[in-house]
Amino acid sequence: MSTKDFVEKDYYKVLGVPKDATEAEIKKAYRKLARENHPDANKGDTKAEERFKEISEANDILGDPKKRKEYDEARALFGNGGFRAGGPGGGSFNFDLGDLFGGAQGGGGAGGFGGGGGGIGDVFGGLFNRGAGAGTRTQPRRGQDIESEVTLSFTEAIEGATVPLRMSSQQPCTACSGTGDKNGTPRVCPTCVGTGQVSRGSGGGFSLTDPCVDCKGRGLIAENPCEVCKGSGRAKSSRTMQVRIPAGVSDNQKIRLRGKGAPGERGGQHGDLYVVVHVDTHPVFGRKDDNLTVTVPVSFTEAALGGEIKVPTLGGPAVTLKLPAGTPNGRTMRARGKGAVRKDGTRGDLLVTVEVAVPKELDDKARDALETYREATASEDPRAELFQAAKGA
Repeated sequence: MSTKDFVEKDYYKVLGVPKDATEAEIKKAYRKLARENHPDANKGDTKAEERFKEISEANDILGDPKKRKEYDEARALFGNGGFRAGGPGGGSFNFDLGDLFGGAQGGGGAGGFGGGGGGIGDVFGGLFNRGAGAGTRTQPRRGQDIESEVTLSFTEAIEGATVPLRMSSQQPCTACSGTGDKNGTPRVCPTCVGTGQVSRGSGGGFSLTDPCVDCKGRGLIAENPCEVCKGSGRAKSSRTMQVRIPAGVSDNQKIRLRGKGAPGERGGQHGDLYVVVHVDTHPVFGRKDDNLTVTVPVSFTEAALGGEIKVPTLGGPAVTLKLPAGTPNGRTMRARGKGAVRKDGTRGDLLVTVEVAVPKELDDKARDALETYREATASEDPRAELFQAAKGA
């Protein structure tokens, strides 16, 4: 599809929505029409298939705010037959509007739109990957993302920590000031005309872009390659930076720090830094989501008669919990607000599991007391219900 065909096509009419339709209205209309005309629901119906392609094409433009803006601007400039009127016979000009912004050739042409960079080309730059402005200047290039790892103690992960990270990344070469040319005068790549990308057709009048193989996506070619960076304009560099790890981070969590990666080229944005966090285990505490866990031994008399027990917390004073009489082994109680830090700044809980401790050795007094207890409870069989349930099954 030529540019001329493109600007004359009414995608709003294709989707059946007004020109001031919201994104939600466009999405709703597309989904409805796509279901009705999907090839799977219309086996052998070539008209439905063509209609589905047309609907998808319209949604690709109107569903993307940037493409939609460029499309509206293009329609305002060239739509509604603005360039159809020709000679005395009312015929149409036989040309593609893409000719207007393929490159500056002279100062006139088609109403004076052919000369100069930018302008019309910039309107179509995002849709067709062409334009006078893009063809005559190199574009900013975003820096690479960097990934690093850090190991924290259990307490650091819960409370947060600032840690030093030593990272290696590609930085602008100091020998050639990032130009790649030892004289500092690289030339614009003739293949991609400085964009760092080349287009290949994908059907439907659109094109896909790939990094230019001749300049390796830089948009520039060094006539006299720098001996340090071999013409790449980048050199390996190490640096140490202080990174704040937020409180409540979990093991193997990946944290994204925007703009902390490698610097860009030609004014491009820095890349991002991704930090994979590893957390050491703790000898006392464990973790379950936003809650901390701890197992606390209690004596038989504490479990049977009840009482109060003190429980340690991570990095803070102990808390006192009331142990009800007859507490079974393995029961879990909750100390609120003593867990890990959540994203909203609040804390989870400390889950306390009691474990009845059986003494390994008994003195005579303790043994006599237990013998007396055994005689007093001899009529009670703690396994009676177990056997009864086994028979019933």
